[in-house]
Amino acid sequence: MEKQIQKFQNEVSFVSITIATLIITFLFLQTPKTCIPPSALQKPHLRFPNSTCDSTPRHYLPLSKKNARLWSSKSWMTQNHSKVLCVSAGAGHEVMALSKMGLKNVIGVELIESLPLVSRANPHNLPFFDGAFDVAFTGHLMAALYPLRNAEEMERTVRNGGVCVVVVDECGEEEVKEIVRLFRRSRLLSSSDVTLNGRRVTRIIMRKKASD
Repeated sequence: MEKQIQKFQNEVSFVSITIATLIITFLFLQTPKTCIPPSALQKPHLRFPNSTCDSTPRHYLPLSKKNARLWSSKSWMTQNHSKVLCVSAGAGHEVMALSKMGLKNVIGVELIESLPLVSRANPHNLPFFDGAFDVAFTGHLMAALYPLRNAEEMERTVRNGGVCVVVVDECGEEEVKEIVRLFRRSRLLSSSDVTLNGRRVTRIIMRKKASD
């Protein structure tokens, strides 16, 4: 029973990370480079809580209000038409969560299908045209039989300028570089460590370069 509870918590963790990752990813995709003038003043960094018991007043919107503002904006109405591919999607928890966020075109694939959310497909030989998706996400790259082939297929199916997102157990800078090197046609946008339900993971976001 404890193992089942732990497994469920891990699945919830990946779903939550996926939601946060996609929001950040879409901001990368939709925000033009010139939207903030170089002469604009930098905003001071907000203080984050030291723990869940830290009650010091902080000036920020609750997550629900942030999401409501984002989802009701004109940019979100464009973003929710983005095509997202979840590779090694398991039972489809990420697919379900992203669909509830408002994304209209989310496809999950796994070696074993879990209809209607996840279709059967080999992550080393994805059955999609080149550049078919805006975003490709996986939380199981390092568990793949051939990680390099998996990365190549994620890049192939993402359009030029699209984003590949990888979530792995917490790792250092050198490990992040090794993962990025697998994505030969992309450049690193950001990597960050996240704590969720007591589990430390590293989120890596890469943008696919335009073809020469």
